[in-house]
Amino acid sequence: MTISEQAAGRRQDYDGTSPFPGAEEHVPAGRLQAGLTAAIVIVPIVALGVAISLSWGRGFTLTDLLLAAILYVLTGLGVTVGFHRLLTHASFTARPWLRVALAVAGSMGFQGNVIDWVAVHRRHHAFTDRPGDPHSPYRYGTGLRGQLRGLAHAHLGWLFTDDRTPAERYAPDLLADPAMARVARAFPALCALSLALPFLAGWAITGTLYGALTAFLWAGLIRVALLQHVTWSVNSLCHVIGTRPFKTRRHDRSTNLWPLALLSFGESWHNGHHSEPSCARHGLDRGQLDPSAAVIGLFERLGWAGDVHWPDQERLQRRRAVRRRQARAPSAGADPAGGSPGPAPGS
Repeated sequence: MTISEQAAGRRQDYDGTSPFPGAEEHVPAGRLQAGLTAAIVIVPIVALGVAISLSWGRGFTLTDLLLAAILYVLTGLGVTVGFHRLLTHASFTARPWLRVALAVAGSMGFQGNVIDWVAVHRRHHAFTDRPGDPHSPYRYGTGLRGQLRGLAHAHLGWLFTDDRTPAERYAPDLLADPAMARVARAFPALCALSLALPFLAGWAITGTLYGALTAFLWAGLIRVALLQHVTWSVNSLCHVIGTRPFKTRRHDRSTNLWPLALLSFGESWHNGHHSEPSCARHGLDRGQLDPSAAVIGLFERLGWAGDVHWPDQERLQRRRAVRRRQARAPSAGADPAGGSPGPAPGS
């Protein structure tokens, strides 16, 4: 059992505003994990500085921007469509080759191996914004200082703690899947491939080592960093800033944050997702851009995906109505996030 789960067990009457029990009981990550995480955070920042200095007076090349965009889309959809909507929440089924292809693409996003990623996200849904959540921005309470500290924890700090999420509990289905186990074991090699591809493509297209280097910087390191920070922003900002049109579970403060919709491929419609975790579309209202849902729809039309869980409008209207009533006249015992108790979705 993790430290967060032990804390959750010690205090079941969490009030939604206080720091989590055991919030200060961080066990630092091991040197190897902390070093790798620090490198993933710092090296792309250095790479951005180097790339800007190399571009000074020369400008950006179309090759670098196109390669960065292509790889961002492929790896980003691997995370959102593959890791998240398919493997974590089973919002659709996919042909075996597509399932593996999406897991491979997501692994090239440098966000951890597929089994660990799914386990952490299912645990997040089981304990959203209450003790047990591995990356809630409310860990240190709802005061200004605690909130700022919590945002830092939710965005990045949690990666530097030794708060292991047991895959045996949260992702036994993937552990039992030989194909996913192989993809998980291949994670380091897939990360290396994710950086080698832009370097080799830049060299092949330009015929120069300089072209290979700039492609490696922009379409490799900087592209990885952008995707990571967008994903981490869903963990942090999309639980603090934005709108909450739909009823969610008790203490769940997930929000819809439209400025991140395109970069996150629809993941920032986070309140919609937490209201209906197994739904293939997160942008539940008209005009809410959700590229991941569009891709799933394309897979369905091609016959590559089936059993797609599209929104149930009647159910959504009920959840919207409940949320409106709670916002107008919260009861004395209502949860400050406007949710209500219920079974853990997506776990």
